Amino acid sequence: MELKDQVRELREQGMSPKQIARALKVSPSVVAPLVRAIAEETAQATGPGEAEVMGCWINVGWSEGLGVDPARGWVDEAPGSGGGGNVCVLVARRYNWDRLTVCGYLADVYCQGVKAVIGPDVLDDRDLARFREYFFGEYAGWQEAPIELARHLVFGSIDYAHSLGFEPNDLFSLGADVLGKWEEEPAITFGRDGKPLYVEGPDDDTAKVLRTLRRRFSDDEFGYVPASQ
Repeated sequence: MELKDQVRELREQGMSPKQIARALKVSPSVVAPLVRAIAEETAQATGPGEAEVMGCWINVGWSEGLGVDPARGWVDEAPGSGGGGNVCVLVARRYNWDRLTVCGYLADVYCQGVKAVIGPDVLDDRDLARFREYFFGEYAGWQEAPIELARHLVFGSIDYAHSLGFEPNDLFSLGADVLGKWEEEPAITFGRDGKPLYVEGPDDDTAKVLRTLRRRFSDDEFGYVPASQ
């Protein structure tokens, strides 16, 4: 069986690209283009355009510290209850008649951009409900959101982080297609009140992050919150 056929079979079983790579003992970079090709073939078979968005959610409090164009009409259902600059975005698109392609993104909207990606996975409605509970478990709750807002938060945070010297998580390329194309002008001002703010995370290489910021800014031009605070 060719590698592409093996990938297709495992994908239909609901495995994520990372799980497929592990099962087939190949690099995720080998699996990623095959997953994209299979997705494109599926889309062509079901009709033109992107697969239908079946759900899009973000954590409440997502707008804390951000500048958001009021003309967009994007509402934060619980402002002030955010995650200290960490915004979770979850997107589900139609995969086939009873399955969904689901991908989650953790974006540091104050500094580092996309720090983690979970998926894309192929789930049914019941699995999605369980995963959503887990994905937003550390937040005050979640709200439904338009896919346009999800794109602005994820792609916009990546562009902002790039301007500071940071690149997105290596797995982002696997999940970027679930968001769709982003070709709009930015409608969100990132950073905490427009200024870079590094909130130290448990898995961060803190010294590396601070070195990156100090290549572009003096210490009084960005904020830093150690993990102990």
